[in-house]
This record gives sequence, C-alpha cells and structure tokens, in this order.
Amino acid sequence: MKADYHLGAKNQPIVAFDNFAGRYDDLFSRQRIGIQRAAVWEVLADTFLPGDEILALNCKNKQDALFLALLDVSLFTCDAAEEMIDAAPNRRALFDGVFSNFSGLHGVADLNQTARDLASLVRIGAPVIICLSNRFCLSETVWFLLHGKLRKAFRRSAGVATVHVGDCAVKLHYPTLRGVRKLFSPSFLMLSCTGIGVAVPPSYLEPILSKYPRVLGLLRLIDRRISHLPLFRAIGDHMLLRFERVDG
Repeated sequence: MKADYHLGAKNQPIVAFDNFAGRYDDLFSRQRIGIQRAAVWEVLADTFLPGDEILALNCKNKQDALFLALLDVSLFTCDAAEEMIDAAPNRRALFDGVFSNFSGLHGVADLNQTARDLASLVRIGAPVIICLSNRFCLSETVWFLLHGKLRKAFRRSAGVATVHVGDCAVKLHYPTLRGVRKLFSPSFLMLSCTGIGVAVPPSYLEPILSKYPRVLGLLRLIDRRISHLPLFRAIGDHMLLRFERVDG
C-alpha cells in the first residue's frame, strides 16, 4: 500500500526535482556507482518489519518504493518535510518509522522544525533513517582540484550551496553530523552513522569508472570495511543516520 501527499504550493526545490524525477533512476539508481543504494537498503531491511507503515520524505525514487514493497512495508510519501505535518489529520495511528534517502532533506532550511513535526507523527521507539550529503566529500574534492575547479572542490564546505537542477537554481543546506544530532534532540536519539560512498565516488564519475568494473568492485569492498569508522564516515559522499524516537 502506498499513499502520496502532495500538499499546497510547491517550492523551488520540489519543482526542480519534479522535473528531474523522470530521469532519476536512469542517472543514479541504475548506474554502477548508484548501486551503492544497496548499502542503504541493507539498513532498511534490518530496521523495518513487515506490516510497518512508514513516512517517506521527498521520495521520488521508484527503486526505493519497490524495495520497501518487497519487505511488505507500507510507504506514505510527501513532497516536502515542511508539509508532512498536514498528513497527521488523515491518520488514526502514528507512523512506525521515517525514511529519507540521498539528500532529500537538503532543501529544508530548518531541520529542527522538521524534527519537531516528525516527533508528533511517529510512535515512541520508531526508527528514523535519513541519508544526507556530507559537508566534505574527499573523492569529490580531489576530483575537482585535479581539474582546477577550486570553487566546486569546496562547494559544500560553507554549509550552503546553490545548485542548478535543469532550469531551476536550488539552495541546498549541508549540516554537520553534530549539527543534525543536536537539531533532532531531545525527541530523537542518534543510534548510528554510516558513510555512504566513502571509497566509491559520486555518481557523476560513472562514465569513467564504468570502464573499470574490477576497480569499482574493489572500491565497494573497501566501503563495506571502513564506512562505519568515525573518520571515514565523515568524508564520504553521504552519511546514513539512524535515529530512534524517544520520550524527550
């Protein structure tokens, strides 16, 4: 079962990624590097149970929805985190969990408000799985420095960056791990943080690495070995955060 909440006027990030959604799976999920999504799926499979009803934030990816369906998990989606509170009157019970994949919340300026809204929508003990881009990605920085693109090499480091998605300019926010943990407290306790894409570089390098499948396989193996370590999880393309709703 899947229900979609498309509520109110859409803001700029939503419009941008709506226009991009039709190509998203081809450009990311089905690429060799995009298969790093499997690392996220392993956490989902270990977290959610058959029959769970979870709220998915900014979920435009069909592959995620299909995977959760195979787990017999019901997925309720909304376009923007600031709109999710509107879903509450439509439900008699609280959600069993929350999921937001691959930078879906970077268009939200106030994650503390997001956390407060989520606290009213999920039951005590419910898991919240959020995948965010790191403020620093080693492979991206090295790549752009080698090509003399200094500004792009450190585009995330300021915490705010404007990117172009199609014809739309979108402002994205890159909070730190410590910042996200603080913004989600006291209603949510962070249980773990795992690096996603620590050795495997961002998906835009697919045209190059696809020519070297053995190298890519080795990089994936390295990812599995080091992605949970404190130093390495902070330099990957993304960080996968697992929270639990507590009685804060």
